Amino acid sequence: MILTTTEKIEGYEIVETLGLVMGNTVHSKHLGKDIAAAFKTLAGGEIKSYTELLTEARNIAMQRMISEAEKLGADAIVCVRFGSSSIMQSAAEVLAFGTAVKIRKL
Repeated sequence: MILTTTEKIEGYEIVETLGLVMGNTVHSKHLGKDIAAAFKTLAGGEIKSYTELLTEARNIAMQRMISEAEKLGADAIVCVRFGSSSIMQSAAEVLAFGTAVKIRKL
């Protein structure tokens, strides 16, 4: 599966647009990590537990989007985007979405 943030894929022609595909997940860290993160904000710097949380959530959302595209018979997903939002304190949703397409090599 080819994923790109652009509308076109160099060396390929889009022969069919299959439609919007998306995947999402909501993740949270446990209380102990939240307390440690709160102290880290006082000192400044990267909050690694949250970086890991969002990286994992982004990968899960992307895999779910790819699975949806595969069900449609897609070869690629173009115009891939990510969004995130806070659902509640310490919980974040990550959404991956794009357009599933069939492609042909030029």
